[in-house]
Amino acid sequence: MAEGCTEPHIGHGKIILFGEHAVVHGCPALAMALPRGASARASVATEDRLHLMPFDTHVRLSGDAQPKNAAGDGSAEQPGPSEHGAKLRAALADALAETPRDRPKLAIEAELHVPAGAGLGASAALSVAVIRAIDAALGRARSDPDMVAASLRWERAFHGNPSGVDSAMATHGGVALYRKGEPLAQVPVVTPPPLIVAYSGHAPSTKAMVDSVARQLERDPERIRGTFEGIEAIVNNGRTALELGDFRRLGQLMTLNQQLLNTLLLSTTQLEVLCRAAMDAGALGAKLTGGGGGGCMIAVCEDWDAAERVRARLSEFDPDAFVVGAGATP
Repeated sequence: MAEGCTEPHIGHGKIILFGEHAVVHGCPALAMALPRGASARASVATEDRLHLMPFDTHVRLSGDAQPKNAAGDGSAEQPGPSEHGAKLRAALADALAETPRDRPKLAIEAELHVPAGAGLGASAALSVAVIRAIDAALGRARSDPDMVAASLRWERAFHGNPSGVDSAMATHGGVALYRKGEPLAQVPVVTPPPLIVAYSGHAPSTKAMVDSVARQLERDPERIRGTFEGIEAIVNNGRTALELGDFRRLGQLMTLNQQLLNTLLLSTTQLEVLCRAAMDAGALGAKLTGGGGGGCMIAVCEDWDAAERVRARLSEFDPDAFVVGAGATP
């Protein structure tokens, strides 16, 4: 058992190239891990607690019903609403519940390196980083499937019915085809696509977006199933385009996917502004990524110089817009 761990443990963020929402209902999605996500360290302490940056959020697993703030007065953590703090506390409690009863208490220092609630898999990245840190502090190891399962339990505290793709990508990294209930199918990428990620400035509820699409499916199953079938075809063609390094085709498919996501009422005015700005600056295609209703958009370019020009244009809306290649590896 490690008395203290200085090595940070990571969980990858992710983007969905194609297939969001349809993946919740059994269709495949093409996902790419990000080099950034979350990191965490755990060490022996006098109580179980989590300190999350950059929010300076403190969660303590004492006997009280609510997480404590930095002052330790039993009120909800600051900043942010108490509901989020309660969910974070529940997720942490679940992660620690499967550890030995006679283990030492653990203090966990964690940091998010992507915006929360922006469709970049922040909560899954955080879960994997925290669970890896806990395991390391206790001298334990687990398989990738067990890590994905543990991350999914954490995710359910925040998203209700997650597809599982965030947890899988946070664990594995790389680029992969994902279908709910099936193992990841890694996708070989010879030539990394020059991609740009920009945040719309609004963090929506993924659960609310998933529930909205579910209600549409219940009201009009024929139309929504048809939309899912169209998205699945885009996923399959997108995989081929990615493997061949055909960025122009990849861009065309992104724009088509965005149009279908619009029919599911998932885009927003700001997301559309970002997509249009990217296209005007030379992107080959652009779309939202993740749950929609806000969050982030992605764009693909012909080369890295073009990607930097598009990033510079998008930085007028999001100063933290960034360029990312073919995805992180474990």
